[in-house]
Amino acid sequence: MTETVMEEGEQNVGHHEKWRGGIKTMPFIFANEVSEKLAVVGFSANMVSYLTEELHMPVAKAATTLTNFGGTASLTPLLGAFLADAYIGRFWTIAGATFIYLIGMSSLTTSATLPQFRPLPCSAGAAHPCKEALTWQLAVLYFSLLLAAVGAGGIRPCVVAFGAEQFGEAGKREQGRTWRFFNWYYFCMGASMLLAVTVVVYVQDNVGWGWGLGIPTVGMGISLISFVAGYPMYRMARPAGSPFTRLAQVAVAAARKRRLKVEMEPGLLYENDEIDKGISLAGKLGHTSSISFLDKAAILTEEDKQAMKPSSCINNVPIPNLWHLSTVHRVEELKSLIRMAPIWAAGILVITAAAQQNTFSLQQARIMNRRISPSSSFQIPPGSMTLFTMLSMLLTISLYDRLLVPFSRRFTGLDRGISFLLRMGIGFALSATATLIAGLVEVLRRQKSADPLSVFWLVPQYGLFGAAEAFTSIGHLEFFYDQAPESMRSTAAGLFWLSISAGSYVSTMLVGLVHRYTNWLVDDLNKGRLEFLYWIITGLQVLNLGYYVLCARFYTYKPLRVRDDELVGVELN
Repeated sequence: MTETVMEEGEQNVGHHEKWRGGIKTMPFIFANEVSEKLAVVGFSANMVSYLTEELHMPVAKAATTLTNFGGTASLTPLLGAFLADAYIGRFWTIAGATFIYLIGMSSLTTSATLPQFRPLPCSAGAAHPCKEALTWQLAVLYFSLLLAAVGAGGIRPCVVAFGAEQFGEAGKREQGRTWRFFNWYYFCMGASMLLAVTVVVYVQDNVGWGWGLGIPTVGMGISLISFVAGYPMYRMARPAGSPFTRLAQVAVAAARKRRLKVEMEPGLLYENDEIDKGISLAGKLGHTSSISFLDKAAILTEEDKQAMKPSSCINNVPIPNLWHLSTVHRVEELKSLIRMAPIWAAGILVITAAAQQNTFSLQQARIMNRRISPSSSFQIPPGSMTLFTMLSMLLTISLYDRLLVPFSRRFTGLDRGISFLLRMGIGFALSATATLIAGLVEVLRRQKSADPLSVFWLVPQYGLFGAAEAFTSIGHLEFFYDQAPESMRSTAAGLFWLSISAGSYVSTMLVGLVHRYTNWLVDDLNKGRLEFLYWIITGLQVLNLGYYVLCARFYTYKPLRVRDDELVGVELN
């Protein structure tokens, strides 16, 4: 125990070495994220086409396969975040996960290249009737997707935390760079997604799936080499032990003392700077009055005093049994996560709505007029329609950073312009509007099915979803990074991806229920009522927006004690 805490205390030395970290590390870190997004978006943007045309899956099954992959790839980041925060650190988690991702993409590229991994092409005659892929062929697909999902689980939660870590928290200038990093991170991610839905999707549709998947696979290999090459330049915080163990210790200690009737004055609750040193480099969390039941874990009883053995000390400070007694800082860590939970849950339905872009919206685009002009022979690939989402997102991020932030800073006094809670709320409203418009366009498209409507009628919904993502997703990332305990920032990024996973699975469940009990979702969209699904999601989002406003109104920001007993509120409403 003594050695562990001493090591955690020593990490501050390496963490703030001036020659490590900073802007110079960004190309190596962003290269990894760009390659991951190039791979996953280049595949998922056109996945429905591959599953329906190459593996002959029904549309509904292809849609659920895609959302299940997206959900799993967003669920595994919790495991990756846990390993990074607790045991192996962010660098090695990213490097190992990238290697696993590379194996998955290589397997997927191989299955798309060799014809024996796919069913025979359909023919008009009876010689080769349209048959779905065999079980073993689907098994190869699912195994490849599983490896990709596991790889994503190590990359996604750690890249954003590892990148922000390169700027540190020493001084206001460094903190300002950290908050701008989130915009840079999402801008680079958006640029790679833009490349994926244009160049990669075009190659898939016009050259072949072997090349279309091979390009991002090669990119993934190059990113692994470049990321490892930057090793000497990185700031790397050492793992601080299992965060889930610390949370469990607080819960158990509070439950053990549930019958105590002692007055819980903040000054009387247990503090121990030595055991908290490794998990509070930027400052300790101050006491808050909410969720007061957990404060009982920090009540120092006579039994706790007797249990402290003189032999187990650090710098002459006795170490308690943490399953019986917790410090205020550790209690507040658990409180912070509990307070974050309602805000986290509000982001699920936004992902559910956005998930339809890569499934049903893509199918809409496929049967619309995709010519740029009446005289043009070029047709826009359906998967490239998300180009408008990416462009909108990148434009919104640029305008937000260059115009909205300086303008709103004059009125709010916040360095980032507006609070991340307000930023998320704007995104929720834009997402609901986009889904409503999607339903209205589908009604018009079906009415004009004899004379196909131009695919550009889908641009407003794609554009609004892009703007919504720029507000919601970056706001979510800021929120999790800012409000999560310092030692759990990879875990916090994992929670961001967990909300994406939950949204994908909710989409799967909703589509499954609608498909089972109605005839709205059929392979021939002209015979279905897709707009009803869009309007159900719109109604749920409106209710969710009201729920979110209430949660944001009563949210308590974490107070950070940076020196002596001074409490600094992290954000203002």
